[in-house]
Amino acid sequence: MMKNDNYDRVQLLSFADLGDERGSLIVVEGAQQVPFEIKRVFYMYGSDADVVRGQHANRRTEFVLINVAGRSKVRVDDGCGREEVYSLDKPNTGIYIPRMVWKDMYDFSPDSVLLVLASEHYDGGEYLRDYEGFKAALAAQNEEE
Repeated sequence: MMKNDNYDRVQLLSFADLGDERGSLIVVEGAQQVPFEIKRVFYMYGSDADVVRGQHANRRTEFVLINVAGRSKVRVDDGCGREEVYSLDKPNTGIYIPRMVWKDMYDFSPDSVLLVLASEHYDGGEYLRDYEGFKAALAAQNEEE
């Protein structure tokens, strides 16, 4: 039976609000609140509610997704029959997605700004953009173990 132990590491993260009477202040540091050193940061905005982003897994890269404004949903899938949907609607929460977990981001509010922290620099060759190819890579990984 195929398994994906990385999926068990997906988790919702809460970041402390260090603000005061002047307003909120959220600090996110690599290898502190985020379980990896941050090598790349990017963000998405201007996506319509019916747009689906992501639709891939990564062989090496880990991610933390934070909706710093607005809201969106993130569906994670282990390729073995388990999936879960997370709602990101607070700027002090994020979702940690380890390597080899399929992800879809969707249902963006008009004001959504989705910040992404990545453990690796961009390498298009490590992206698995075909779901069946992702499942085949998982099966090969399970055979090696």
